Amino acid sequence: MKYFLSIISLLSCVVILVVSIMLVNNHFYPMTYKDEIVDLSKKYNVQASLISSIANVESGMKSDAKSNKGALGIMQLMPTTAEWLANKMGVEYSEEKLYEADYNLELGSYYISYLKSIFDNEENVICAYNAGQGNVKAWLTDARYSQDGKTLKLIPFKETKEYLNKVLKNRHYYQKRYK
Repeated sequence: MKYFLSIISLLSCVVILVVSIMLVNNHFYPMTYKDEIVDLSKKYNVQASLISSIANVESGMKSDAKSNKGALGIMQLMPTTAEWLANKMGVEYSEEKLYEADYNLELGSYYISYLKSIFDNEENVICAYNAGQGNVKAWLTDARYSQDGKTLKLIPFKETKEYLNKVLKNRHYYQKRYK
């Protein structure tokens, strides 16, 4: 009987541990808007894990997010960038709609796809999402930051370097979730 109770106790601990890990993962890596993100990933040929990673790092998957620099919504789009994207896509622009997850995710996913058409690798895309495509283009032509004009050996903005690392860490987790 004592042996049986020990096994039950051990199994209970394992179950509690597994549930705790799942709750922590769901807190730090939410799967909010999963269906929408999967659809957008197909529409714009961008992996769902990348969209989710950027959205999670940008806003924690919160559609009502607003940065101190004025970026809005789940993908943290600057209103001027969002207006440019909407015009490029041929959709109506509305700053108020940037707080609507579907609208913001659509613009942000299109933007990732657009950046993919410009840059040779995903790390450059992620850096451009954060620092702007103009900065990344300039870094790629500067021998201090890039030896081959295609990959960055050094990222001059500390914020962008940290951002890239966070997105890649998130990406590793989300790739498992979208399989």
